[in-house]
Amino acid sequence: MRESEDVASIWMRQTEHDLDTARYLMRDGRYSDVCFTAQQVAEKTLKALAYYRGDSDVIGHTLIALAISLEKSYPELSRFHGIVESLGPYYIQTRYPDALPSGAPFEVYMYDEADEALYNAEQFYNFGRSIIPS
Repeated sequence: MRESEDVASIWMRQTEHDLDTARYLMRDGRYSDVCFTAQQVAEKTLKALAYYRGDSDVIGHTLIALAISLEKSYPELSRFHGIVESLGPYYIQTRYPDALPSGAPFEVYMYDEADEALYNAEQFYNFGRSIIPS
């Protein structure tokens, strides 16, 4: 196995853990945390894909920028633009009380939004797993 495949595999294992964490948080009603963790699943999947193709230094947290940088290697990513756009804002808005016009994130994010974020994270994870073997 190439070193880049080993690194990608580590990222995907962490991603799987994060996805399990999001499911747990969902059961506990921690909806803003589910949304943030769903964003992390997408981000780490994208980073795993970058390492898998051989990138040596993957930085950044902006999902759309990461996805665009990978589309030539993984054209199938284009079908995830909607997911990328929906999960991207959760990196900041779900964690900081001053990122939203009213209320703390835990008071604003509710079941439906978290449920959709979790579903999208699962789709993203499954896409990554279809490329990077376990």
